[in-house]
Amino acid sequence: MAEQPGDKKSTFKKLGARHKARRRAVDLLFEAEARDVDAADLLTERAELATQDQAVAPLPAYTRTLVEGVADDLDRVDGTIESYLKDWELSRLPAVDRAILRIAVWELFHANDVPPVVAVDEAVELAKELSTDDSPGFVNGVLGQVVLVAPQVRAAAAATRAPRPESQA
Repeated sequence: MAEQPGDKKSTFKKLGARHKARRRAVDLLFEAEARDVDAADLLTERAELATQDQAVAPLPAYTRTLVEGVADDLDRVDGTIESYLKDWELSRLPAVDRAILRIAVWELFHANDVPPVVAVDEAVELAKELSTDDSPGFVNGVLGQVVLVAPQVRAAAAATRAPRPESQA
């Protein structure tokens, strides 16, 4: 059945817990950059605030995973994004696009329970919700290139984490 104009199904289909967690992570990464503070420190500050003030929603576990992951691997994530920007610099992108791309690249490299197509689709949806009219296509184009190298990055990361037989002696 074709989607009809005004059909809210497509608008709301992605509002699951993970989508909300990603959106909250985008907000935190955006704020950390705007305030020039470490994202992990901001995350800790917000978690403490949520325990002290019932009006502040607690942080979803996946939001924490994303923000901590991006903060821990920021240089590699940013380097990857920059390598796929054509005639652009990461610093010239809208800050919200940087946050969205950082989360998606981190997921592509590290979130083994998130299929690559989901990471890309979620990033495009966040760009539609939060950024400019050109951002969804731009985000999709950059991530379409990152998806091609993500399996090798995941395999290399797994190989460095795997215990080596000679070290088990």
